[in-house]
Amino acid sequence: MFSGGAASAYVAYKMVQAHGKEHCILFFTNTLWEDDDNYRFMDEVADYIGIEITERIDGRTPEEVFYDYRFLGNSRLAKCSEELKVYQTVVFLEELRDKHNLEPILYFGIGPHETHRSDNLREFYKHYPLEPIETRFPMIETFREDIDAKTIIQNGWGIKLPRMYELGFSHANCGGRCVRGGFGHYALLYKVWPGRYKEQEEMEENFRKHFEKNVSILKKDGRPFTLKEYREQLDRDGVSNFVNIKDETVPCVCTFS
Repeated sequence: MFSGGAASAYVAYKMVQAHGKEHCILFFTNTLWEDDDNYRFMDEVADYIGIEITERIDGRTPEEVFYDYRFLGNSRLAKCSEELKVYQTVVFLEELRDKHNLEPILYFGIGPHETHRSDNLREFYKHYPLEPIETRFPMIETFREDIDAKTIIQNGWGIKLPRMYELGFSHANCGGRCVRGGFGHYALLYKVWPGRYKEQEEMEENFRKHFEKNVSILKKDGRPFTLKEYREQLDRDGVSNFVNIKDETVPCVCTFS
């Protein structure tokens, strides 16, 4: 399950070393919103490991999914993740079974500090495919030492990490436009890429007008708080006062840093 992050890249390398290229698939679900440097990183990692990326694309962007479902994604519910990542993954896994007579085992690059996410994934792949699919988390279950995947990749493999790491993002989903991001995430997006923030703001405003709904990606005091309102607050109070807010939100269920 190749996300474009350092941990999943390291796990992919170790699994190929353990099981051989002929038994491994480097699987990536593309939302079409990813940052260009993520693609660069994934291509370089695939070349280093020695296997091509197997990519599945729904064809829609997250915005198009929101319109299809008449529901704007947010930190509590993100249909974009379900449609563009989870559904594409489950369909691919069933194809491996039906067309190729293979039984897949999923490897994820999730660390010991994210065991709640590994538990959720275990439960999901037990119930949502037609038959349960085994999931493994080598960063938690196999490797005894604390692995510094970022240093290994950058210094050992000679591959520059995705730029979103050095820019301060906690995860690199959808080029910073991830609807599961919170106040700290969007403050950082506005600071780093104000144009990209404005694209997300315009998407939200257009959705609100099109469906005549008072909805937003963020919420404040139990009510919708639009990206336009947040931008005005950032301009008024200073964006630097907000970039260190600790968000309780998490990345997509199938994409991990």
